Amino acid sequence: MSKLILTQEVTGLGEPGDIVDVKDGYARNFLLPRKLAQPWTKGAEKNITAIRRARKAREMASLDDARAARDLLQAAVVSVPAKAGTGGRLFGAVTTTEIADAVKSTGAPAVDKRKIELSSPIKSLGEHRVTIRLHPEVVATVTLNVVANVS
Repeated sequence: MSKLILTQEVTGLGEPGDIVDVKDGYARNFLLPRKLAQPWTKGAEKNITAIRRARKAREMASLDDARAARDLLQAAVVSVPAKAGTGGRLFGAVTTTEIADAVKSTGAPAVDKRKIELSSPIKSLGEHRVTIRLHPEVVATVTLNVVANVS
């Protein structure tokens, strides 16, 4: 078992700044190469306060703010332009950064791209469902409308 400090949120494992014990292969092959975690040492443990401080700055201030943002997001239909070929197939996929920018352009509060969860890559035109974790207790389901980029 490897003892690690998470540097980013890992669904089902923990939040940034959490100290977790995971199997060696999971740490070596997944978490460390993707820079989702760093090895635990006494020196690295001092970084936990900085990581937690940054996490608090990114999180919604309160549960009520998160619920209000969820209501705004669920009421809005977010449109994302993307280059598409014949048959509605996209050249590439819609990224979480593009989704975060589109959410911000609708007038809703800014959303961290790391909080956007896609069940599968979005590679076609039309409506898609996207979940956004606004707060540990609040999840918003957003309707994303991918339209052909007219340029």
